Amino acid sequence: MITSANSYTNAIAAYSRAAKGIEIDTTDQPTPEAPGETFASLVKNAISSAVTTAESGEKASLAAVTEGADIGQVVAAVAEAEVTLQTVMAIRDKVVQAYKEISQMPI
Repeated sequence: MITSANSYTNAIAAYSRAAKGIEIDTTDQPTPEAPGETFASLVKNAISSAVTTAESGEKASLAAVTEGADIGQVVAAVAEAEVTLQTVMAIRDKVVQAYKEISQMPI
């Protein structure tokens, strides 16, 4: 949950810098070795993160039923899993749409 808050904070800060026209400091980010490997690892990490988020939502739901976990934490975990699922579905739809557009292009 803290990771999500940090990523939201980083995203908000990046949008603020972009709106003000401040250049983003990329010195602390790793430089990609090969573009194909970087994209593949990005997709792999995104899918892994989505699966982990869904599993944590499921575990929180089960804990609420069996152990009487805090309902606030359960709601937050399930909501985060739902947002992750909606994001994955939106990305899937865009990929399918792009594939259809590419397949319809004349050669």
